[in-house]
Amino acid sequence: MRSYKSLNNLVGWLVFAVATLTYLLTLEPTASFWDCGEFIACSYKLLVPHPPGAPTFLLLGRLFSLFSFGDVTKVSVLINMLSALSSSFTVLFLFWTITMLAKKLVLNQPGLQDDRLAEPTMGQTLLILGAGAVGALSFAFSDSFWFNAVEAEVYAMSALCTAAVVWIMMKWENRADEPDSDKWLILIALVLGLSIGVHLLNLLAIPALGFIYYYRRHPNPTLWGGVFTLAISSLIVGLILAGIIPGLPSLAGGFEVFFVNSVGLPFNFGLVIFLVLFISLIWFGFRYSFRNQNRLVNTAMLCLVFILIGYSSYLIVPIRSSYHPTINENNPEDVLSFVSYLKREQYGDRPLLYGPQFNAEPIDQKEGAPRYVRKGDKYVVAERKLETIYRDEDKMLLPRIYSPDPSHLYNYKKWVDIQEGVKPTMGQNLSFLFKYQIGHMYWRYFLWNYVGRESDIQQAGVVWPWDGGKAGLPERIADSPARNNFFAIPLILGLLGLFYQARRDGRNAFVVGLLFLFTGLAIVIYLNQPPIEPRERDYTFTGGTFAFAIWIGLGVLGLADLLKAILKADSARAGAATALALLAPGLMLTQGWDDHNRSDRYNSVDSAKNLLNSCAPNAILFTNGDNDTFPLWYAQEVEGIRTDVRVAVLSYLNTDWYINQMKRDSYKSAPLPISMSSDDYAQGTNDYLPYVENPAVQEVNLKEFVQLVDQDSPLLQVQTQSGRSMLSFPTRKFFLPVDTAAVEKLGIIPKDRRKQLVSRMEWDMGKGAIEKKNLVILDMLATNNWKRPVYFSTTVNSDDYMNLQPYFQLEGLAYRILPARDPNYDPRSQDDGYVAQDIMFENMMNKFVYRNLDRADIFYDENNLRFPSNYRRQFSRLTDTYLAEGNKAKAKQIMDKAFAVMPDKSIPYDYSSPQFVVPLVQVGEKARANEVMDTMTNRAQQALAYYSTHNSALFDMEVQANLAALQSVYRAAEQVGDQARAKKAYDLLNQYYPRQ
Repeated sequence: MRSYKSLNNLVGWLVFAVATLTYLLTLEPTASFWDCGEFIACSYKLLVPHPPGAPTFLLLGRLFSLFSFGDVTKVSVLINMLSALSSSFTVLFLFWTITMLAKKLVLNQPGLQDDRLAEPTMGQTLLILGAGAVGALSFAFSDSFWFNAVEAEVYAMSALCTAAVVWIMMKWENRADEPDSDKWLILIALVLGLSIGVHLLNLLAIPALGFIYYYRRHPNPTLWGGVFTLAISSLIVGLILAGIIPGLPSLAGGFEVFFVNSVGLPFNFGLVIFLVLFISLIWFGFRYSFRNQNRLVNTAMLCLVFILIGYSSYLIVPIRSSYHPTINENNPEDVLSFVSYLKREQYGDRPLLYGPQFNAEPIDQKEGAPRYVRKGDKYVVAERKLETIYRDEDKMLLPRIYSPDPSHLYNYKKWVDIQEGVKPTMGQNLSFLFKYQIGHMYWRYFLWNYVGRESDIQQAGVVWPWDGGKAGLPERIADSPARNNFFAIPLILGLLGLFYQARRDGRNAFVVGLLFLFTGLAIVIYLNQPPIEPRERDYTFTGGTFAFAIWIGLGVLGLADLLKAILKADSARAGAATALALLAPGLMLTQGWDDHNRSDRYNSVDSAKNLLNSCAPNAILFTNGDNDTFPLWYAQEVEGIRTDVRVAVLSYLNTDWYINQMKRDSYKSAPLPISMSSDDYAQGTNDYLPYVENPAVQEVNLKEFVQLVDQDSPLLQVQTQSGRSMLSFPTRKFFLPVDTAAVEKLGIIPKDRRKQLVSRMEWDMGKGAIEKKNLVILDMLATNNWKRPVYFSTTVNSDDYMNLQPYFQLEGLAYRILPARDPNYDPRSQDDGYVAQDIMFENMMNKFVYRNLDRADIFYDENNLRFPSNYRRQFSRLTDTYLAEGNKAKAKQIMDKAFAVMPDKSIPYDYSSPQFVVPLVQVGEKARANEVMDTMTNRAQQALAYYSTHNSALFDMEVQANLAALQSVYRAAEQVGDQARAKKAYDLLNQYYPRQ
């Protein structure tokens, strides 16, 4: 018979194999939305992603990408695989952690300091291994963890670091009396250091590790000993978070500025002096420990050094940044900019323990820390961060209702009864904390994993065991693959395990509880989330679900204990308990497979390629951030798609470092035509130009305006309340002279638009201020002289168009700016841009790819449904243009394509689908038109009836989308003379509009 140790290893690796196979079979084959495209691109070429970066992840991702052997289409799979293997190793370490805890309980020796020599019976072995398998597999198939396991994000590797340090600490506990046991603590320090280069969530496991150490070294713990342990372990977390991560680089930056500016040494000499002094201090620390034979100091010094060794992965950030790569966010090429990068200063701060509430009125501003840049042979202050001063009576402890953003105020009111201009009470403040931040944004996520999830719609609730029926549910919820009901079996099993461990091994139950608390509820306090997020944030709390999975595993022991009265034999009882408990991960696997399986999903990268292929050669493309941009970065950096197109992210164009990057070559793309000097757009300069009317100026020539900005002309200067001067613009009426002969020579105006060519573009800025990004765009329009095509993505917020829509030409998924005015432009219409029929037809019908959007067996969640909706919108625009000229054959061909590549069975009809109704009727497809209207109306009716009784305020986006769909159906039915369908839509609008 095999020994327990060999069986423990064997079953652990089998569980690992099951998890690995599951993740590989459901792996995303390319870059998914959000940060994944950025991480894959930055891993492949070791670029610099958004702060604070993830250098450990990038280095390992680069290593994995080498196995593509030149096939760039395999790079994304390989880097996604890094997350899959990180996740399955997390499951493996969790299995061994559970079996170590379960062994103490099964042997009924919770205080046993070293159980390695204790050999359980066969029945006990089955029970221990069953506990490990059930707990580990339950976590493996949990909703949030599985989501992270199949895409290139940092959270899977962060979970691996947490699982590894907990397992290593348990290994140390069994070996603490051995002479070389401290090597395990040093290994933990190395993992913690490496984890800094992944994500900081791992550091929250330190308090739990501290108690494992305390209980092992003190057989008779006391209350004050526990308080001291918690204080010391929390101090260690603080020292790493503030003292090591930003603290050491900040101190090095101080040395650098002093020795360069005050002593007159060359750049980087201050940094060298700091490193020499710091290494000398470490040497003296070791010297002291050896001379005094102080093991504690020696171990602490070794731990510090190994944390720094792991943390040294961050050196890749300034090293790579100094080479000015194509993705170089924040440009952290020297120690000073590197500190800003580490501190995530671009994202601002949220008040945590004490600060202003939402309607606090600023009474003053003071200059904060300076931001230095190199100029000549010195560091000069580029700007100082302004700190807002508030009255003490406008501040409160633990401020949760803090954001003055109007959209946030609207959403605060969904949770607490607050009024503008009235300071929230502490009761309201705590009510928001418990109702929204803890209840909605933590417990809801936790219950998704171990009870059930309602759907993939944002703000979706929990499915309880009694919610199994689908009667009365909207089709979007009832038929969602993400609607998973686990009948609370994992939750019940976990609670059973918690009570069982607490009753028999209180110390370890407390340790697991601390892990659960600090990787869950403590993060809620730290994040201080606003009342609305762009997407669900459940991935943040997988540490809490990891800790609870330990109790799910130990629940097998509790279940076996309950079966004692029925089954006397240990082996039979262990087998029965394990078989019953395996229902939890089995149910989670079968319920979760369809919504976590991404194996044939290509939508994100295809949408990026289609957007790039909407542009003419050597184009400039303005986009939004995140989901618009990161897939584009992946397509260009990894697969080399359309590297002649320069992607310019609008939000980044408000920063000087990004504008500098845009003024450099990038692959086949020449620098952007920006005439302004770096002094004109340096951070703190021309961040925004307010509109200050000058009645003497009726209109302004854009070329002259850009020149005046470049000259910092007194003609544009105004005084602020603080006494400083800033540039403004004197009129909202702008014009740009056009050399029509030169434009005609370039051949950029389609033949059918030559009469629309204008000698002077005129528009109204229509804004209270020109942001730096707008100034850059205006500069390019004035400087480019139409030599390079300039595009806006169709997904860009219309506020960033600067009222240039009359000069837009729609060529696919992007609008091209041309000096040709659309004679039919109507500002009241939602249809922007003159449709370039031939170009757009070629793009959408022949160039664009729509891989697998027609497959009903593939799950497309909310994020994946947004781009197909945009496709439908553009197909509809193209159809209308051909019908307007009487070409019904082409119009039908386009609509057939749209319905073929995106049928309702896979991409449900959305608010843009009724726009096909009139064209369908015109080409003789009345039955399909009726089907679209009936489907949309019935779904909207069902959804609105449901939301009217289920917190419609929380789901106002869904409500508005369904009302918009009904409006589209009503207009379409009216246009085709279908009074019955128009009346039904109209009656529903009347029924539900007053409730909004």
